[in-house]
Amino acid sequence: MSKLTADDLIYGYINGIFPMADADGTLYWYAPDPRAVIPIDTYKPAKSLKPILNRNEFEIRVNADFEQVMRYCSIPRSDDDSVWISEEIIEGYTELHRLGLAHSVETYQDNQLVGGLYGVALGAAFFGESMFHLVSNASKVAFHQLIMILRQQQFMLLDTQFINDNVRRYGAIEIPKADYLKQLKAAVRKKARFTEPVLEHLFSNPGEK
Repeated sequence: MSKLTADDLIYGYINGIFPMADADGTLYWYAPDPRAVIPIDTYKPAKSLKPILNRNEFEIRVNADFEQVMRYCSIPRSDDDSVWISEEIIEGYTELHRLGLAHSVETYQDNQLVGGLYGVALGAAFFGESMFHLVSNASKVAFHQLIMILRQQQFMLLDTQFINDNVRRYGAIEIPKADYLKQLKAAVRKKARFTEPVLEHLFSNPGEK
């Protein structure tokens, strides 16, 4: 099989599937049923996160170092953690990033990258892939920023693929695959632009003025 390309990824996401690599680097495509999504409108930051947001403890950048975010995300978090972000996946998504369809939200301290996440935006759908942190709360602040972007740009769908404890803390739920595909079809047809939100809203509590 030829290498993973941006066209492969676009076709996959539009059709509800996404790739992950096995330990030996072999790529497999997945379409979970049920599917995990995070309702964009109902997300609320944890109470413990609000003081961190208000103190501006992290500098936030968007798409400043996409490939490095992927490389940090590819590092196993523990001895039992499997590695599914292979070099081929990094190359494919970096190509997609160069086309303006894959994005990273990054957190910095002292000009050092300490946390972030990346994913794919097609139409008004955002497909969250992975996140990392080197400093406590760094990825949580990046996720908060992501929600700000998706809300202001009127995205309709935030896909998080599989349910686990990490995404549950952000409000993830499971929906039947058939329902997901209906939402996906509507979202990719709508135009939306992934861009940084207006700064005055950046550290506000979502849903509040």
